[in-house]
Amino acid sequence: MVTVLARIFIKETDSPIKLRQAYGMLCGVVGILLNIFLFVGKFAAGILSNSIAITADAFNNLSDAGSSVVTLIGFKLAGTKPDTEHPFGHGRIEYVSGLVVSAVILIMGFELVTDSVDKILHPAEVDFNMVSVGILLVSILVKLYMSYYNRSIGNKIDSAAMRATATDSLSDTISTAVVLAATLVGHFTNLHIDGYCGVLVGLFIFYAGISAAKETLDPLLGQPPEEEFVEQIYRIVMAHEGIIGIHDLVVHDYGPGRQMISLHAEVPADGDILEIHDMIDQIEAELKCALYCEAVIHMDPIVTDERTAHMRKAVAQIVSQVGEELSMHDFRMVPGNTHTNLIFDVVVPYKSALKDEEVMEQIRKSIFEQIGEQYFAVIQIDKAYVR
Repeated sequence: MVTVLARIFIKETDSPIKLRQAYGMLCGVVGILLNIFLFVGKFAAGILSNSIAITADAFNNLSDAGSSVVTLIGFKLAGTKPDTEHPFGHGRIEYVSGLVVSAVILIMGFELVTDSVDKILHPAEVDFNMVSVGILLVSILVKLYMSYYNRSIGNKIDSAAMRATATDSLSDTISTAVVLAATLVGHFTNLHIDGYCGVLVGLFIFYAGISAAKETLDPLLGQPPEEEFVEQIYRIVMAHEGIIGIHDLVVHDYGPGRQMISLHAEVPADGDILEIHDMIDQIEAELKCALYCEAVIHMDPIVTDERTAHMRKAVAQIVSQVGEELSMHDFRMVPGNTHTNLIFDVVVPYKSALKDEEVMEQIRKSIFEQIGEQYFAVIQIDKAYVR
C-alpha cells in the first residue's frame, strides 16, 4: 500500500531533502490511520473479553497513532528552510521527533506493567470469543507490515526516527502475539496468565523504547559519522593525483542531508599554489554534489624530498610500534646546529588504552634509541572524530 501511495504522491526527482520529507510524512499519515483502526478493533475486543492485556494493547496502538502524528510533524518541520535564527536548517527536529516517539514507548511500557501487576493481584476471568482472536490476528499482520515498511523506508532515507517507529511496530507485534497466546491458554487450560503476559509485554516494550531512544539520542549528542560516509569522502578526495593524504576529518551533523565537513588535505609543498587551490575548490564542489554537504578543506603543504620521506617513514613505523591504533600526520623536519626537531601530530583514538602522556613519552624514547639522540620529537596529540 505504501509503495503504491509513494508512486502516486512522491516525485523521485525531487531533491534528497524534499524526498526525505515526503516519505516521512507519507509514513506518518499511513501510521495514524492504521493505528486508529487497530485501536478501535482491539478496544472492542478488550471490552468483549474483559481482558486487561487486550485493552492495554489497544491503548498502546492509540499512543502509536500519537507517535505517528509526532513523526509527521517532525518531518514537516525538519524540511523547513534555513532562517536567520537557524542558518543550518531544522533537520535535527527529526531526531527530536524520534526521541518523543521513544518516550511515548517507555511511558506505555511502564503503564502496561503497572496495570498488569494489578491484574495479577486481582485476577479476573477472561472471556474467550472468536471475534477477539480474529482481531488480534489481523493486528499482528498489520503491525508486521507497518514494521516492514517503516524499516525499509527508514533504511532508504537513513532515518533514525523511522527506524524507531519500525521498532515500535515490531514490539507491538510481539506484545499482541503474547496477548493472543494468553487468551488461548486461558481458554484451553483455565490458567489465568493474562496479567503475567501483560508484564512481559510491558518489559519488552520498555526495552524497545530504550533502544529506540539511544538511536535517536546519539545524533543529538554528536556521534561519529557512518564508516560508509567517511569512505566516500576519502574516495572522492584521494581520487585527485595532487592529494597526498587526508587527516583531521570532522563531520558536523545538523540533521539528515545537512552535514558540514572540514578536513586537512596534504599537498606537495613545491606545487603551484594557484593550481592546488583550484583543485581544492573542485574537490569541495564534488563533495557537495555527491554527498549533499558543505565542505571546507585546509591545505597542508608536505615536503616530499627523499631525506624527509625516509625520516617520515621511520617515525611512522615507531608510532605504529607504540600502538597499532595510532596514526601520524603533518610531519616536518626543522634542522638546527645541535639537534633536529621532528614535528608531527599523532592521532590517539578514544578507545586507546594508552594515555596521551604515555604515547608521547614512548615515541620520544623510541626515536632517541632507534633514530638518534640528535633528533627531538615535538608531538601534538589529536583525537579521531571518525570511526
